[in-house]
Amino acid sequence: MIERRIFLRVAEFLGRFPAVVLIGPRQVGKTTLAKRCVANADGVYLDLESRRDLRKLADPEDYLMRHGDRLVILDEIQRVPELFLSLRGLIDEARDRGDGNGNFLLLGSGSLELIQQSSETLAGRIAYVELHPLDVLEVGDAQVDRLWLRGGFPDSFLSQSDTASSEYLDFLIRSYLEREVAMHGGRIPAGQLRHLWTMLAHGQGGVTNVSELSRNLDLDGRTINFYLGLLENLLLLRKLKPWYRNTGKRLVKSPKLYIRDSGIVHELLGISGMENLLGHPVVGGSWEGFVIENIMSCVPSRTDPYFYRTSGGAEVDLVLQFRSGETWVVEIKRGLSPKLSPGFYNAVEDLQPVRSFVVYGGDDRFSVSPGVEMISLPLILKELLQPVESSGS
Repeated sequence: MIERRIFLRVAEFLGRFPAVVLIGPRQVGKTTLAKRCVANADGVYLDLESRRDLRKLADPEDYLMRHGDRLVILDEIQRVPELFLSLRGLIDEARDRGDGNGNFLLLGSGSLELIQQSSETLAGRIAYVELHPLDVLEVGDAQVDRLWLRGGFPDSFLSQSDTASSEYLDFLIRSYLEREVAMHGGRIPAGQLRHLWTMLAHGQGGVTNVSELSRNLDLDGRTINFYLGLLENLLLLRKLKPWYRNTGKRLVKSPKLYIRDSGIVHELLGISGMENLLGHPVVGGSWEGFVIENIMSCVPSRTDPYFYRTSGGAEVDLVLQFRSGETWVVEIKRGLSPKLSPGFYNAVEDLQPVRSFVVYGGDDRFSVSPGVEMISLPLILKELLQPVESSGS
């Protein structure tokens, strides 16, 4: 079993807060991690998609009070948002008894924004943690290509073969298209939605063009925006916003779109095997999205990601704005000796970051110009984790 780095963060928050929400897409490993917490704390696990477990919560206050001395895990909490009202009273009663922390671990397959809307009654009583798909540091430096090809869903990455991984990803995509989207208000046929998803895969990392998507799918712009928002809320799509601060330049203002898991990108495009991937036109966008998701799994909390592009050609793939106020820029290149464009250096001059990196396909790190460092993906992830570990947050 692969050790998930976030386990220690969840355990820490359970020691500091009455309730912790662990969010992430379906099949990313939330339940496996939660059951480990149950085993460690002699807790109770309830699956809110199970009719049997739902019947236990016919009178939620009574049932949960009976287990007030144990950690209670509620899986798929977004299915029963009214439970948050019951949890508030139970948490306050536990605080009055002097047993105020580590009462509930709530698992949700939706975005932080959606879960926060449901749990606003628990303000001050709850912490949020996102479980990302597997990243390079969790699987090991030697597994970068395998993780890139298969993606970070554990059952896909750990499959016995690339073919088995592809079969799993096809099942996962179908389950989202035929079940999850409909449960969140989707109305267009699954086949048409798959076409949308496939178009996004072809344009991985491209600037949003709703008009083009609308024209090709024969759907109005409002419908396209609804489904883009839905995929984002299901933690399957990342809208990378443009850098917004005034630099005196004319900035590109539309977000860039990335399907968050590289394995899903490759399955949607019918890419089988590393040789096919390396020869496919999406290889650059796929690597870029893969690097960005790995980085976002390791950044300190409350780090905001952007991209930067001006009408004059200044451009950088990723701008990280840390809560400390520091800004880092990250350019992403697949090659072993990539060439940097004048547009990158113009972006660095515009943004004046504290640190500038170029993530490339090699294993080392070295300076390529004053203030700009070439670095491997595993090494920049370790660099990002240093402030987290040193601050204890």
